[in-house]
Amino acid sequence: MAADCLQCALEPGSWEFRERYATDIERHWRERTKVNPSLYDGRVLLARRVEEIAGPDGARVLSVGFFETSFSSFLAWRDFGFPDTTVFNCFAMAALRSKDGAYLLGEMCAQHSSPGAMYFPAGTPDLLDVRDNGCVDLEGSVARELREETGLAVEDAQLESGWTVVLEGQYVACMKSILSPEPAARLLQRARAHLAQEEAPELAAVHMVSRREDLLHPRIANFVRAFLEPRVA
Repeated sequence: MAADCLQCALEPGSWEFRERYATDIERHWRERTKVNPSLYDGRVLLARRVEEIAGPDGARVLSVGFFETSFSSFLAWRDFGFPDTTVFNCFAMAALRSKDGAYLLGEMCAQHSSPGAMYFPAGTPDLLDVRDNGCVDLEGSVARELREETGLAVEDAQLESGWTVVLEGQYVACMKSILSPEPAARLLQRARAHLAQEEAPELAAVHMVSRREDLLHPRIANFVRAFLEPRVA
């Protein structure tokens, strides 16, 4: 679906899943951190309300109500197969396209909660994305994640208007199209240089995709593939 803008806010409320499965969540966290000690149980934002509403002048608005929870609770909910279907993982992604038509994908490092997965620079929203008025700034999240993961800045590119929203089960992937004035080879070079100088890079590698056959890679997330299929030759 297409949205002209996002209207996101942090809303109060508890999470029944977190309360009901507290023991299972704690056990699951111990098991996951035993295998991957680098996982950090910070605070993240999940969505309880996701709806398309009409804005001024007929604008298509995606309205999202977020709530705060622990990363360990989010991870258990995801790994248990999303037992609470009233909750969604809603996040923003930087769909960066080079001037010669290739898109940049990051490959998650071994220390990530989804090692090896390939998708656009992105992250589960957290408290850094919350503004003083309670709004959740997903466009700001796009800029932050792109810079942190690849060293590339949205200020050096052109953000296209609107959003492409891909719904897949409990995932709500909000893609912001960004057009770079640089060719794919240069973007790849810059992103790889950034990874090489990082002590603990979030990405194991970066890739540029521009052909349908590139999308056959099994580790590309389905919501990313859905976005790219109509956009590559």
